[in-house]
Amino acid sequence: METWVLLTFGAVTFQTLRFMLQKQLSTVALSASGATFARFLYSAPLVLAALPLVLSVKGAALPPMPWLFWIYAWIGGATQILATVFVLLIFRSRNFAVGVTLKKTEVLLTALVSLIVLGEGVSIPALIAIVVGMTGVLVLSNLPEGKGAWWKRLDSRAAVLGIGSGVFFAVSGVCYRGATLQIASDDAFLRAMVTLAAVGTSQLIGMGAWMALREPGQVGKVMAAWRTAGLVGLASLGGSLCWFTAFTLQNATYVYAVGQSEVILSLLASYVIFRERLSWKEGVGIALVTVSVLSLILLV
Repeated sequence: METWVLLTFGAVTFQTLRFMLQKQLSTVALSASGATFARFLYSAPLVLAALPLVLSVKGAALPPMPWLFWIYAWIGGATQILATVFVLLIFRSRNFAVGVTLKKTEVLLTALVSLIVLGEGVSIPALIAIVVGMTGVLVLSNLPEGKGAWWKRLDSRAAVLGIGSGVFFAVSGVCYRGATLQIASDDAFLRAMVTLAAVGTSQLIGMGAWMALREPGQVGKVMAAWRTAGLVGLASLGGSLCWFTAFTLQNATYVYAVGQSEVILSLLASYVIFRERLSWKEGVGIALVTVSVLSLILLV
């Protein structure tokens, strides 16, 4: 099995754990923004501390980072923040497994974003698989409490947040790959570390300033919840290292396609930990998205 595939499996495992912890924080102690900020507060310093050590062990100097690198990094960091906030808001209106599946529209949108931004396209059969996945998204948008035809409910809060998070995650993933491609080094892990350090620091500073101005009380709550928030940071660090390294090795569309295995983990978490149950329509939607992902893996 190729290295980028193993890294992606590792990334979704860390990410599922992080979302579980963030769900607990956002529904009990923190706002959605506060739970998002926790990952940066407790992971960015670790990356900054580790980068000099990695450079020393590899006997390498800090590689040049051109202006295009910073544009990709900043756009990717900003859209990742928005995407994460959207996902945490989904958790308040839908159950855990459906929330993660709606967020997974990223894999259906990354192909388009990647083609536009980086010129990395997909085949016609892959586009067909994407249509199947979008059908699953429409089924998931058919909220149980709603009335009327499904196409009249596509403006529901859960649907907007889910598809919005997918768009933002697609943009962030493609931009992160674009940033790593701007670093002149043959070492994939080093490129991932440098990109992660730049992005994480920018996110910590940017969101920290936003929180201080708009939700000042949340900063103190994030620090007070250091036991759980610290675990969020550690899970975020592990997941980000895996994601970023995978992005240096492979097209973001392919990486996100394999990342759809997170749906299975989220289902297990939903049933075993949160004791939540899915309606048959939600099950059908998740199944269609999963079929789409498996088809993409085989076709591209």
